[in-house]
Amino acid sequence: MKRDSKLSGVLHILLHMAELEEPVTSEDLSKMMDTNPVVVRRLMAGLREQGYVRSEKGHGGGWTVACNLTKVTLLDIYKAVGSPSLLAIGNRTESPGCLVEQSVNAALGKAFDDAEQRLLRRLGEVTLASLSADCHQRLEAKGISLKAKRNTHGVQ
Repeated sequence: MKRDSKLSGVLHILLHMAELEEPVTSEDLSKMMDTNPVVVRRLMAGLREQGYVRSEKGHGGGWTVACNLTKVTLLDIYKAVGSPSLLAIGNRTESPGCLVEQSVNAALGKAFDDAEQRLLRRLGEVTLASLSADCHQRLEAKGISLKAKRNTHGVQ
């Protein structure tokens, strides 16, 4: 089963964008996510609607972060990208006639609900600022400047 990586990809580019002083084009962001610029524009539209990013058209335009990283959580971004499915597993059938399968569904359904609630709580505890700080620590530990890291994605 294919995993939905929208949240991970959006967080990745948001952290890069937060370090840049100038707007970043959808084309450059698409290189960071290894996807098509149209996909980036669709994802960023949800973030723009929530006020997390803004866009400027024309020469010198592009996307910029428009929020305070200390106030926005991973849960906020998760919701802005459409609340993709958190679990890749599920019940074989949703309304089984078999009593055994009904028991299985009841047990798994409770476990799935508990796991999703715990994950959503955790996403709500992590801010973009704390994620950025962790990134900075990891880069510093490796002796890599963030500017050098950005350049590996083709963004100057």
